[in-house]
Amino acid sequence: MSKIAVVYWSGTGNTEAMAQFVVEGAKGKGAEAQLIAAADFKPEMVGEFDSIAFGCPSMGAEVLEETEFEPMFNACEGSLKDKKIALFGSYGWGDGEWMRNWEDTCRADGAVLVCDSVICNESPDAEAEEACKNLGAALADA
Repeated sequence: MSKIAVVYWSGTGNTEAMAQFVVEGAKGKGAEAQLIAAADFKPEMVGEFDSIAFGCPSMGAEVLEETEFEPMFNACEGSLKDKKIALFGSYGWGDGEWMRNWEDTCRADGAVLVCDSVICNESPDAEAEEACKNLGAALADA
C-alpha cells in the first residue's frame, strides 16, 4: 500500500476541498493518504511518503501563497528529485500561469509529475471534484 501526503494551503476553503477529494481518490485505490496543512509539513517529512500531492491556490499576480506555502515548498525542493508528485489548486482569475510555472519548477527540481495538474476556478465543481479524485488515484497507482 502506498503512503501519500496531501499537503495544501487554502485561504477560502476551495483548495482545501480539492485536497479532500484528492485524499478520497487515493484512499479509493487502497492507499494510505494523509491530509496535511502546509504549516505542519516539514522538509524532512518528504522521505516518509511514497508520493505527495501539493495544493496551493493562485495568489496576487499568479504566484504561490507567499507566507506559509511557498516557504514550505521551497524548503522541500531539495528533496524532490525522483519524488512522485502531483499539483492542484484553485484560482479566481488569470489563465493558470502560476500552475505552469510551478510545474516547470518541479520538473527542474527533478520531481516526477505523475499526472496532469488540476486547477479550478473558485470552488470545485463536479468536473474538478472528479479530476481531484483521479489525481489521488494516479498517485496511488504511481
